[in-house]
Amino acid sequence: MSHLSEREMEVLKLIVEGYSNPEIDKILYLSPNTVKNHVRGIMNKLAVDDCVQAAVIALRSGII
Repeated sequence: MSHLSEREMEVLKLIVEGYSNPEIDKILYLSPNTVKNHVRGIMNKLAVDDCVQAAVIALRSGII
């Protein structure tokens, strides 16, 4: 599992808490495209296909 950036960790924590991308961009004051890029980076680094899998891995491995 690759190292996630600090911002990716913030986004992943919000994903685990159940927030959608539009909610995340408002919370973190980011553009929708920036959030999409962070989510894509998280999924690539965790080798998963969707946010639910990313959240499960984050919780099971103790990342979050």
